Amino acid sequence: METHVESARSSLDGATAGLSVRLLGPLTVIRDGTTVQLPASRKLRALFAYLALAPHAVGRSRLCELLWDVPNDPRGELRWCLSKLRGILDEPDRRRIETPGDTIELDLKGVSVDAVDIASAAAGGIETLDLQRLQALSGLFVGDFLDGLEIDRNPHFNGWLIAQRRRFRSWHAAILEHLVNKLPADADEMSAHLEKWVELAPFDGRAHVALLARLAQRGQIAACEEHLASAAKLFASEDLDFGPVREAWRTIRSERPAATLRARPALVPAAPQASIVLPDSDVAASCKASLAIMPFVEEAAVGDPCGGLSRGGPSRGGLADGLTHDIITRLAKLRDFFVIARGSVFALSKKNIAPEDAGRRLNVDYVTTGTVRSQAGRVVVSVELVEVRTARIVWAETFERRPDDIFAILDDIGNSIVSSISAEIEMVERNRAMLKAPNSLNAWEAYHRGLWHMYRFTRTENEQARHFFDMALRLDPTFARAYAGLSFTHWQNAFQRWGDRDRESALAFEAAGQSLLVDDHNPAAHWAMGRALWLRGEQDGSLLELERAVDLSPNFALGHYALSFVHSQSGDPNAAIGSSDHSRHLSPFDPLLFGMLGARAMAHVRLGQFGEAAEWALKAAARPNAHAIILAIAAHCLALAGRIDEARNFSAALRKTLPNYCADDFIGTFRFEPDAEAMFRQGAKRIGLG
Repeated sequence: METHVESARSSLDGATAGLSVRLLGPLTVIRDGTTVQLPASRKLRALFAYLALAPHAVGRSRLCELLWDVPNDPRGELRWCLSKLRGILDEPDRRRIETPGDTIELDLKGVSVDAVDIASAAAGGIETLDLQRLQALSGLFVGDFLDGLEIDRNPHFNGWLIAQRRRFRSWHAAILEHLVNKLPADADEMSAHLEKWVELAPFDGRAHVALLARLAQRGQIAACEEHLASAAKLFASEDLDFGPVREAWRTIRSERPAATLRARPALVPAAPQASIVLPDSDVAASCKASLAIMPFVEEAAVGDPCGGLSRGGPSRGGLADGLTHDIITRLAKLRDFFVIARGSVFALSKKNIAPEDAGRRLNVDYVTTGTVRSQAGRVVVSVELVEVRTARIVWAETFERRPDDIFAILDDIGNSIVSSISAEIEMVERNRAMLKAPNSLNAWEAYHRGLWHMYRFTRTENEQARHFFDMALRLDPTFARAYAGLSFTHWQNAFQRWGDRDRESALAFEAAGQSLLVDDHNPAAHWAMGRALWLRGEQDGSLLELERAVDLSPNFALGHYALSFVHSQSGDPNAAIGSSDHSRHLSPFDPLLFGMLGARAMAHVRLGQFGEAAEWALKAAARPNAHAIILAIAAHCLALAGRIDEARNFSAALRKTLPNYCADDFIGTFRFEPDAEAMFRQGAKRIGLG
């Protein structure tokens, strides 16, 4: 019977007619089942591999710089390599090498490329793959990426090669981890997968525990003790805490010999460096997501878009270290998740430990890496957020700014990075929680399940959100963000008139107070209290709490939005516009974006700028999750701007949901000062809502 490994290999070896390429192991090209004889040139092979993985066409100058450091005729040598590659790849009716402009790219459509298959699977999420697909991908790893292809005195290519090998090893480890979790405990191939996982991730406590459990299941207790002693020495050599693995082994030993000993990654808590501070017991109880920001690298020249090094190589210090420290500090202030301390990540970086390996050693859920470089009068910062357990790139972005004021620029880029990281992690955690059975959720997952429902902005979904926030608080009564979420659901009930306004206002205030009692330094707690005080008509107290929220965390977008919301009605309308703009800059895809836009629209009304108000109100109403009150804002603003037909369309849509809606309902929802109230009533009369 053919194994999954053999099946994967046979597909690459051309069991059917066609072309296939193997980049894992020595570079191999197979056409119609026959291995193609490649020229001996290492640079030709390197060029082929680089182009095969490049996401877009690559400039000839870049390729010359990459592969010919001090050549006599780099473009001539490049042309020679391309002519040889055409002889290998081109078919009678199809040219595989394309040269648009001064660039080169490979057309590999219909070609089986092992590395491309794996990268594509990783991009889609290794955790989503079924057992058969995981087995097939595992079988593709017949060797290291471009095994044996180092090129002497060529730091550019070798830097790229090292980065690619590191990435594919991480993907291999992630595939093995998920494969081990899906295989039957007594599967014949289990031991080989476990041993390879430990080899690829020697400091991942989960791998060691899984292997110990497998050996114990087979009755090989002596082998367990031998492995335990060897692993303990390995961890000690790197000043890593082996205690969690040893404790997990005690649990395994305490099980009855007849019981099935199946190790899961969740058995092992963090296995950190001795100097690294882990989440406290309260955080661990909530299973809060964790993040390591690895020190950014400063590059002196144009970097390699495929992951290589810049001219002269990367360095540490200066602007890069300052930006790293700033991002760590800002993310920690958000208190959304656990952020590894600066000293810990810098200590690992000094040991030249790759980010992916550092993430596994720190046992964090996410790792962020970045580079800072100067390029043609611009500062360029590139950032990646990677999910450690799947080696999947969750988010990647490049920021370019002119260095007129370098510190202001880095502050602006830092804002964007922090907000993006927070939003992306929240989205991943929300989506993951939605895939789990409700009765299996921990506090962290229940909270994110609540967020998913909360952002639907309907009465039924709001009730579902309240249910999950309550669940999170039953599981962890010290979860400040869950209290803030609970307060938000009661606030919505009051604001949308889905319940008795006085009762729901009191409950929103009570939940916000609990959030503050649990964590007075959490910006979300002060945000919840500021909104609850607004419901009670205590504007001064509301503004104080909201200003405290953004003082605690300047990157807390919802705090800036709430300030805009309050100021838009009876405070400073210019401040409302500024806060609205800042909140959208911090979180341009926020689920509450319609509110940020709507608050700005109301501020423009108070300034007598009805045309601007109408345009911002239309943007708010165009958001997919905009609720009835946003439609009401659009109707009133358009009426004041003299756009009566459009205003009536919105009022008609509004009355389909709320048949008796009128100006009193609109005015009663908000807390406008007298002049603003008079203007909105004037608009309502023009479209029959008066």
